[in-house]
Amino acid sequence: MPVADTAPALLVRGASKSFGRGAGAVQALRELDLSIPRGVVSGLFGPDGAGKTTLLRLAAALLRPDAGEVRVFGLHSVDQAHAIPESIGYMPQRFGLYDELSVQENLELYADLQGLAHAARAARFADLLRLTALAPFGGRRAGALSGGMRQKLGLACALLRQPRLLLLDEPTVGVDPISRRELWDIIVGMRRHGTSVLVSTAYLDEAQWCQHIVLLQQGRVLAQGAAADFQAPLRGRCHMVRSSALGRRQLQLALQRRPGVADALLQGEGVRVVLDALPPPAQPGETWEPREPLFEDAFVVALRRRQAAPATVAAPAAAPPRAFGVDATTPAPAPAPAPAPVIEVHGLRRSFGAFVAVRDIGFEVRRGEVFGLLGANGAGKSTTFRMLCGLLAPSAGSLRVAGEDMRHASMQARRRIGYVAQRFALYGNLSVAQNLQFFASAYALRGAERRQRLQWACDEFELGAVTRSNASELAQGYRQRLALACALMHHPQVLFLDEPTSGVDPLARREFWQRINALAAQGVSVLVTTHFMDEAEYCDRLVLMSQGEILASGTPREIRQLARTAQQPEPDMAQAFVGLVQAHEAALRRAP
Repeated sequence: MPVADTAPALLVRGASKSFGRGAGAVQALRELDLSIPRGVVSGLFGPDGAGKTTLLRLAAALLRPDAGEVRVFGLHSVDQAHAIPESIGYMPQRFGLYDELSVQENLELYADLQGLAHAARAARFADLLRLTALAPFGGRRAGALSGGMRQKLGLACALLRQPRLLLLDEPTVGVDPISRRELWDIIVGMRRHGTSVLVSTAYLDEAQWCQHIVLLQQGRVLAQGAAADFQAPLRGRCHMVRSSALGRRQLQLALQRRPGVADALLQGEGVRVVLDALPPPAQPGETWEPREPLFEDAFVVALRRRQAAPATVAAPAAAPPRAFGVDATTPAPAPAPAPAPVIEVHGLRRSFGAFVAVRDIGFEVRRGEVFGLLGANGAGKSTTFRMLCGLLAPSAGSLRVAGEDMRHASMQARRRIGYVAQRFALYGNLSVAQNLQFFASAYALRGAERRQRLQWACDEFELGAVTRSNASELAQGYRQRLALACALMHHPQVLFLDEPTSGVDPLARREFWQRINALAAQGVSVLVTTHFMDEAEYCDRLVLMSQGEILASGTPREIRQLARTAQQPEPDMAQAFVGLVQAHEAALRRAP
């Protein structure tokens, strides 16, 4: 059948899709109706389990709907499935690059798989390598690329046939702010070639690059339109709040409990508040300054309004968390710092052959402190993190964690630390209950203490409803809960979190940080790496790494002050990160 030139890039009518059978079935999409216009960048937003990935896989004709229909430029995704790959490029969350092949060899392989004519390859490869700035790295193994470079290579492979519709499933998860901007420059530039783009993302600030936005929840379209359409109803209801009597964390916790407050988020020197209604419920000692609404404000408010709907395994409700039996919404004074730091790093260095990944760095972390380790992909923070956890031996320098020298007594130190890995590191083929039992055994918990901690984990992290589900089947929010429960099973003194909220929706991230703040209030030292710059505001202190060195250190406020310029007199953390790292790298390039 001929394809109408006026057909939308993607049309979905009454589409439903479920996985599994019987009581364990998960309804991913529910009679979904959706139209994605041509020639624009459309953003797909929603909490964990909303159906974003399922929708993209239906659009790529990789799945068949159980009911309804899906059309790509008028092509039916079932009856004409063979023709759809010629019109689309698809980049899934974990794009299948071949680590042992070079950049050039990966392009050649995907050109073969996609049937790209040999005569067109040289010019197309050159265009894509120039577009992604990978031309100098054509001979480098994909496994040796930074996270941002790998994502750009995956995007290049998805663009080989100059698709009319580009489908991207969270392409910027796990990459630093600079790499995110570079990826979005490429994505937005696709419009000049007439390419329609549908991209799902966990970063709500990326709505600024989307002309059309779709908000999914529990397999249905909750709302769609331009970003301004979402933000307009909140005008007059967003404020920056400061207090002369309370610190930022205590103020945030107090505001979260206050009637009429829909959201309270640490930002800069205060707390960004979104109200259910007017006027603001100000208290003595507080100052309230109006702010323009953001898409994130609208997103959070819209989802909170639906929290009363029945929860599913795929999308847990964000109930107020507790930690060690303490209500995280009750402000608690932080304990006085211990005389000796819990983590001591001096002259730490790590080399891989001639390459120096970490170059003579040093810092200290105190008891009950949330300490951030930030840096661009390839800055050396992951190598530093692995040495701190005892997973990698340092080449030089001293490193003590929880009173133990990690060069000689890492096993003793590991009994005092908890660790949440960047990638889900639990056992996917074991159930939630079996994972908890395994880690209880690994930490040598026995008898009554073992039973008490297992029950604590289920109650504290609300895992009771999913104890029989395999860990691999859980939505990202539940996976995060399980990973944190396992890491805390043995009452650790130090908690290491390696990008713990990567790929997690904003409501789950808020819940997570409530828990972390409560843990810090109880004296647990927390060291965290993150690519969410708003999360850096939760840190008491942080270091910013670049090219294996510490570029800047201090409180979030001190880091932002270092990045002040005439053009940006009040930079946020993301602007400070980009400005400081780019200035440092430019200085290195100018050096003789």
